[in-house]
Amino acid sequence: MEQQEIINRVAQSPLITFNLEDYYQKGERVLFDIKDWLFQGLILREKDFRAAVKEHDWEQYKGKHIAMTCTADAIVPTWAYMLLATKLEPHAETVIHGNLGELEKVLFKNALDRVDANEFLDKKVVIKGCGNLPVPEFAYVEITNKLRPVVSS
Repeated sequence: MEQQEIINRVAQSPLITFNLEDYYQKGERVLFDIKDWLFQGLILREKDFRAAVKEHDWEQYKGKHIAMTCTADAIVPTWAYMLLATKLEPHAETVIHGNLGELEKVLFKNALDRVDANEFLDKKVVIKGCGNLPVPEFAYVEITNKLRPVVSS
């Protein structure tokens, strides 16, 4: 009995795999919750808040991606977020106002904005992303919107 050669048709196809995991930004994600800096978890007292900001070790956020939020039902003035951002920005890789899910969206958006869609002009592209790293649904929609006008399929 003669053995037939196995042909890898996928490897020979003109399909290009676009792996969303390649656009996952490395680095620790940190939720910076202002609630821990509020008096009795409810009130932002400016003098105490500014003292806490001054004494805090900002170096610990070096190279990290930070999402600032307040999970307490408290009124936090805009200047407080701005003050924290000025302290975080020199150390952190990324600083946003929002939760960890919103942070992930921003990280993917920034990475996918750098993709040159024209590299995929008239190509057949498969979007891949379900693997070892967390890829939000947002990233699938974002790259689809970016590539759809230029790819053949």
